[in-house]
Formats: sequence, C-alpha cells, structure tokens
Amino acid sequence: QVQLVESGGGLVQPGGSLRLSCAASGSIFSLISMGWYRQAPGKARVMVATITSGGTTNYADSVKGRFTISRDDAKNTVYLQMNSLKPEDTAVYYCNVNYRRSWYSDVTGSWGQGTQVTVSS
Repeated sequence: QVQLVESGGGLVQPGGSLRLSCAASGSIFSLISMGWYRQAPGKARVMVATITSGGTTNYADSVKGRFTISRDDAKNTVYLQMNSLKPEDTAVYYCNVNYRRSWYSDVTGSWGQGTQVTVSS
C-alpha cells in the first residue's frame, strides 16, 4: 500500500507564500498522476493542481500564475509552491496519487491526511 505524508501548512498573511510537501512511501508499480486538492469548510473538495507521470501539469483557474506543482522522483515527493496567497485559498489541502500496483491491477488512489492552510491578516 502507498501512504502519503503531507507537511508545510500553516498560517500566513495575504500575499505570503507556503510550500506544501507530500512524501509517498510503499510500492508503486505504475504511477499515473499526483495532485493537490483542497476543501474549505462547507465546500466540496476541488482540484488545485495535478501532474502526470510524463510531467504534464494542470491547474485550477483560481491558482494559475500563483501556484506551481512539481515532483522529485528520487525522493518520491510532490510539492505545491503557493505564492501571492489570498484569504480564499484557506482550506485543508490534500495530496493524491493515482497508480497501479501491478499490470493486472486497476488504477487505485491514495490520499494524504490533509494539511491546514490559513491565509489571514
């Protein structure tokens, strides 16, 4: 099984920056994609940014130009660099990975425990 451990959340002022990290452990036979999602109180969980095994990235319109997703394959870690943070970015951020355990396995997913990001003055 794959476990994801997130870190880097916290309290920042508007306009500040944070970098979230998500370290994966366990066996991944075939990595499909990794991504970051967020959920604000009373709201649905939404995609923030994703990156495929080939390096293709996708961002929510609300974070384009401010957030950057990246991977370090040697460390099995995905990052989310968040700049120019706004109060509306306040949410619990969850790391996600989609992968196959073997050639005969269906694609499955794992989620991190979530890390709180609060943007407030």
